[in-house]
Amino acid sequence: MSDRRHRPYAAEAPDFSCVSRRHFIGSSAALAGLFTATKFGRSEEVVSDQPVPLKPIGRGKGIFPGRVVWAHDPGVVEWKGPDDGRWWEGNHVKQDRVNQMMDHAVCRLTGANTVKEAWDKLFRHLNTTRNGVAQGYQPGQKIAIKPNWVGMIFRENVVDPETYRFIRRENYMNTSPQMILALLRQLVDEVGVKPADITICDTLAYLVHEYYDILQAHYKDVQYVDYAGKFGRIKVEASDVPLYWSARPQGVAQDVIPKCFAEADYLINFANFKAHSGAGVTLCAKNHYGSLIRWPVQENYYDMHPHCFSNTPRIYRPLVDLMGHAHLGGKTVLYLIDGLFSGVHPRDPVPQKMHIPPMEDQWSCSLFASQDPVAIDSVAFDFLYAEGTPFPGKGGVDDYLHEAALADKPPSGTFYDPNHPEPTERLTSLGVHEHWNNPREKKYSRNLGADEGIELVTVTL
Repeated sequence: MSDRRHRPYAAEAPDFSCVSRRHFIGSSAALAGLFTATKFGRSEEVVSDQPVPLKPIGRGKGIFPGRVVWAHDPGVVEWKGPDDGRWWEGNHVKQDRVNQMMDHAVCRLTGANTVKEAWDKLFRHLNTTRNGVAQGYQPGQKIAIKPNWVGMIFRENVVDPETYRFIRRENYMNTSPQMILALLRQLVDEVGVKPADITICDTLAYLVHEYYDILQAHYKDVQYVDYAGKFGRIKVEASDVPLYWSARPQGVAQDVIPKCFAEADYLINFANFKAHSGAGVTLCAKNHYGSLIRWPVQENYYDMHPHCFSNTPRIYRPLVDLMGHAHLGGKTVLYLIDGLFSGVHPRDPVPQKMHIPPMEDQWSCSLFASQDPVAIDSVAFDFLYAEGTPFPGKGGVDDYLHEAALADKPPSGTFYDPNHPEPTERLTSLGVHEHWNNPREKKYSRNLGADEGIELVTVTL
């Protein structure tokens, strides 16, 4: 096997108790020959080894603890690439098929027969775990949706601030308007949420006309909040709700949560399916970079990048504070990853086709859903790691998942408490982390009959 990449470390010695020795050795042998230059034409990038298996760590979250749903529909995208126009235009992304993916995802996640029943289960479960009251959605309650629109970020000269139109990178892998429409359709038409009680906000983005026009044509009363608040958008405002970094940095400005998140009763984290040249991956946890009222490395504020990008294991990870804050992870009723397209941020200005089964030189055409923020990032990490681009495989990339899974007693020894100015109340485990058996079978401990760990439910459309 190739040894070009550092493998993610295990918090303890690998434990193969949930996989038979014969099964594991057979899987590994098959995996060694799985990726070939002849098949994929990417011999310099595709790597045949896999993360070190480890016993599941942390505690699974959700109605079915640790469950992650992966919906895959190869027919959802009909786009040949940039010469075929922009992927979000016209009928390149099939809205009816996106709707089906979203419907299947929430129903399989919750074990419900209908979308309405699924959302009732989601709201009741969150309220039971958060407040001890098994209450569904109540009219007038507010829902905030956090997409990842880093391809519209205000500092990157990708959007003209005077016209609110793309200057470049118009085919970037943002959370798609089609996926957001599928989510809004469920909330408004099935749950009965008034559009005016829904906010969509990425604090660092200019919400371009190209996306806004698609969304507003269907849901004009939704509150669209962005960095500048021009052309009918609402300018993001700061709340007085603080976020405290558990590293307890001194002499930095106080971070606060956006007002629309602080006032929301529920949050939906709608991330993207991307590798990242600095952090290795950018998924649901890192989506919260856009949940603060400032640039990640803004002068006078705590710089999140060194500890987020570090290859060193067992260190403080600021992503855990974002995942565990009462007004961010604490309010999240559903975690979603838009995987219609994938690529590497910020390297790839356009989506890249994937090569692991079953994509095999096609767009990723996927949607991931979970109630467990650690499990969903663990699954997406495994996909991106297996794809073979070098960044997910560098050392320490999944370290934040170890820290989050064991937030009550993390390998770094950090006292994680983003909700108080001094260490007062430790975060509990934020979810469950492990790696799959191999990229072809994609099985986790619960898929193999164990009572703990991740369960990956696959929906093929």
